[in-house]
Amino acid sequence: MDPTFVLLSAFLISIIALGIFIWSMRNGAYHDSSGANVIFTAHEVGRAEDPAAASDSLTALQRTVDLRQGHTTAPTDEELVPRAEADRSSATVTFVFLSCAIGWLLLGSFAGLVSSVKLHDPDWLARYEWLTFGIIRTIHLNAVIYGWSSMAGLGLAMWMLPRLLKTTLQGGRFALLGAVLWNAGLIAGIGSVGAGFSTGLEWLEMPWQVALLLVLGGALIGVPLLLTVARRTVDHLYVSVWYLGAAVFWFPILYLVANLPGVHFGVEQAAMNWWYGHNVLGYFFTPLSQATIYYFIPKVIGRPLQSYTLSLLGFWTQAFFYGMVGAHHLIGGPVPSWLTTLSIVQSVMMVVPVTAFATNHVLTMKGYWKTLVYSPTLRFMVVAAVMYVLVSLEGTVEALRSVNTVTHFTHFTVAHAHLGMYAFVAITLFGGIYFVMPRVVEREWPYPRLIAAHFWLVVVGIVVYVVSLSIGGWLQGRAMLDATRPFLDSVAVTLPWLKARSIGGALMTAGHAVFAVHFLAMVFDLGPRRYRAALFHVARSADHA
Repeated sequence: MDPTFVLLSAFLISIIALGIFIWSMRNGAYHDSSGANVIFTAHEVGRAEDPAAASDSLTALQRTVDLRQGHTTAPTDEELVPRAEADRSSATVTFVFLSCAIGWLLLGSFAGLVSSVKLHDPDWLARYEWLTFGIIRTIHLNAVIYGWSSMAGLGLAMWMLPRLLKTTLQGGRFALLGAVLWNAGLIAGIGSVGAGFSTGLEWLEMPWQVALLLVLGGALIGVPLLLTVARRTVDHLYVSVWYLGAAVFWFPILYLVANLPGVHFGVEQAAMNWWYGHNVLGYFFTPLSQATIYYFIPKVIGRPLQSYTLSLLGFWTQAFFYGMVGAHHLIGGPVPSWLTTLSIVQSVMMVVPVTAFATNHVLTMKGYWKTLVYSPTLRFMVVAAVMYVLVSLEGTVEALRSVNTVTHFTHFTVAHAHLGMYAFVAITLFGGIYFVMPRVVEREWPYPRLIAAHFWLVVVGIVVYVVSLSIGGWLQGRAMLDATRPFLDSVAVTLPWLKARSIGGALMTAGHAVFAVHFLAMVFDLGPRRYRAALFHVARSADHA
């Protein structure tokens, strides 16, 4: 069958399905208020919640919320005890995932910093084969993608599920087994890369034999979602459940298809590579992060999401339009022109879900912007949400042929990738972990000022990183397009910007070190002992006594 016909048919079916979906929403097929309220108990609306906030900040946060919604009745023990039981049911699983994530974050950060320095100082550590740029950069990529981001995102997913479905987590042992297989495969895969065994395909460098462990581990991690959904006590599935379900369903399929041995060759292999590379971002990491933002922003400010219907519109349009976006990386390559044209069209159509996401959260936060001063979790979430909008719109523009001609094969693409995977995904995960860990270990973060230090280090670091590489990459692209200039000019023009990139990377690495030290201090109960807000059901009982 003609592949052009197949892809165009799939595109038309997506448009028709989207039209039917919009029509059903306009005719009341989805109940807006009840769907948005499902994450709250009867008396939780109007009650701020952020276990990462110090006691004085938490008081100021609640006072700010009261100014908008008026004084509300506090939740009763009967409402809070089931919530605490749900948190405890996922505590062990979540702790294992997040602990693994911290380890991979440190490894990936230092590997990334070394690879960054080697771009402008290539002779540094040149005596060690495994520290050459091609190897250490690949170790960095796989450690932060499949180690830090995956473990942290899935750990938060395991914690959110029982809260979203108002029941206890079911099948946690499947998730733990999945985490063991996943990490075993990742250790073997990164070890293989360090020894010089790599496929050479970006995001798919690990040998397929060990990659299959991630496929099996990912499938097992999805089992608790199915079992917990079956035991739910809610009438509506909040939009975060849709995103989490999509993420854990899509990843094993994407990774399996991309790693099938002896199937993809030549030009098809290149097309598959970027089909996977973009879809693992849009269909795995992005849904995990969006689910986190959709849950925590309303939860912190005690206000339901502005529009449940709009959130579903964003979910389905993303599902319909993202599938072929990756082919814009092949513009100018030996691939059919219809493939890249379809990718450009779908990249432009991604404006629809991005606009839905942005509009929903701006309206939800309207009148509550002052809460950013008092809530550490909210600061991370709002910054990440803004970065998602920016990276998505930048991706749409970058897919246009006139822009792609300049940015392709330059550091501009690296800046864009970090704007997505770090400024959006990683900062979302940081915020989620700050909220979740006090509920997991049942005590608060010992040093609130370290949270602020971490926030500013990573935010300033990623801004320096992205701005410097964007400018350097654009100048690099212009130099390469100028036939009158030697190629070395395109290299020399990037050097000051590459040094600025290393400064940004050093700031982010310092932030990660602060984060890891604070995490360990909390786990081992070091520093000031602060229990009250974390044990919120016990605290409430004490207030009543």
